[in-house]
Amino acid sequence: MKLIAPIAAPLSLVAAAVPTLAAAPQFQTPAPVAFLQDLSTGAVLFSRDADRRMPPASMAKMMTVYVAFDLIKRGELKLNDMVTVQPETWRKWHGPQAGSTMFLSAGEQVSVANLLYGIVTLSGNDACVVLAEHISGTEQSFAERMNRVAQQIGLKNSHFGNSNGWPDEGVTFVTARDLATLAEQTITNFPQLYKQFYSRRDFTWGKTMGGNAITQANRDPLLGRVAGADGLKTGHTEEAGYGFTGSAEQNGRRLVMVMAGLNSFNQRADESVNFMNWGFRAWQAKPVAAKGKQVATAEVQMGDASKVALVAGQDLKVTIPAGLAPELAAKVVYQGPIKAPIKAGQHIADLVVTSPDMPAQRLPLVAAADVGEAGFFGRAWAGLTSLFG
Repeated sequence: MKLIAPIAAPLSLVAAAVPTLAAAPQFQTPAPVAFLQDLSTGAVLFSRDADRRMPPASMAKMMTVYVAFDLIKRGELKLNDMVTVQPETWRKWHGPQAGSTMFLSAGEQVSVANLLYGIVTLSGNDACVVLAEHISGTEQSFAERMNRVAQQIGLKNSHFGNSNGWPDEGVTFVTARDLATLAEQTITNFPQLYKQFYSRRDFTWGKTMGGNAITQANRDPLLGRVAGADGLKTGHTEEAGYGFTGSAEQNGRRLVMVMAGLNSFNQRADESVNFMNWGFRAWQAKPVAAKGKQVATAEVQMGDASKVALVAGQDLKVTIPAGLAPELAAKVVYQGPIKAPIKAGQHIADLVVTSPDMPAQRLPLVAAADVGEAGFFGRAWAGLTSLFG
């Protein structure tokens, strides 16, 4: 049952002496699909057809990288593991007909780390399939793993039929909202691996017919053009058009953007830069509650205490239009009564902040202290009181 708790202390939700008429800032773009979210607050700053199913092209490679990062974190895959490029894989994924390539060679030994650079920086279709076969034996088995992991991390409207986003008659599809979720999960769950692999400007692998090393640039349109940009992945096929999932962090605010269906390489670059800059310039973060501040209390069931204090587990902020202060309202919601035991720091409620013309922003609240299970008589008394209302 969803419960609403009274807020325990006044929260600083409205700035004084600033106009309160603040419609959400507008952004104009030719992109048929666009989505921008402030991960620092959860606020969705822009959404256009964000739940439309669409082919991801090479943005699907973020899912392949996520699976690899997860295995590395769990110790089941190592960055220095060596992988052999199978001749049949090389035959299928080399030459102009194979799209973006890392320029791997048949029978070559290459480390997992270099395959990941080949996927992220060079968008190598060959690198994806070689890594997929190393992890799961076949690319199809790897795609099944991709779908299992995708469900686990909350991709509600996506499906993967291969490791690299190659057109497959609609088997592989995503949504902009799911791509943003995938980016958020990657950044949150694997911060060091994300930093290591996603912001590299170029990578050198393979040789020309004349024996010269081949260096290719990262196609990420934000790198070097937007302060704090550090990922993620472009995509392009005739079917999908030009797309991009990107992220940047400035002054403690991290934004994730998705654009898809654009008409050209240059249009993708210009629109992506404008979109991300608009997210930082047209919006600002407003403090709501400092870390450790008690916001409310929640009812506890079958515990050695009947209530638990709800506090900010981190500095809580909301995103509002820059230079303005709209009227904000807040309420605390949780599924309760919350059953003991409860651990201090456990996320058990949300502070939901609303304002006109903007989606609600949900900020996590955590338990201030441990609450143990009630003893026998406490459980018996709780049972009686629930029985008789």
